[in-house]
Amino acid sequence: MTLRSFLILLAAGGSAALLLGAFGFQYIGDMPPCKMCYWQRYPHGAAVAIGALALILSGAALPYLGALAALATSAIGGFHAGVEQGWWEGPSTCTSGPVSGLTPEQLMEQIMAAPLVRCDEIPWEMFGLSMAGWNAVISFGLALIWIAAARHSR
Repeated sequence: MTLRSFLILLAAGGSAALLLGAFGFQYIGDMPPCKMCYWQRYPHGAAVAIGALALILSGAALPYLGALAALATSAIGGFHAGVEQGWWEGPSTCTSGPVSGLTPEQLMEQIMAAPLVRCDEIPWEMFGLSMAGWNAVISFGLALIWIAAARHSR
């Protein structure tokens, strides 16, 4: 096995492991994902598929695409972690709005229109980082591994 192949397996396997972890939290831990959690999963799926192709085809293009997928999910995870911490507002479709100054009818309307799982709440954290925060950090590391694989493609 070449170093390139090993790095690709490591990077794509890391995305697969993060996906399996997310599914574990969802189905075993009974923590349904929010909208932004789903957004973070798509690039991981793409990275796994890119990894399978990159093991078959030579060149640096596919590992660089894998790095792009890992950076995309890292960026989404970082944005999501910021929403959870209240550093900035998230999409109005998965967070709650302010309730001050609302009539009882408007408040009831807002409650009824609220998403089942909000993006601005932290359902789990370890060492001060939420799942979104961990995804951002680990995925950034996976991007570096993808870039190393691309550099070993020459």
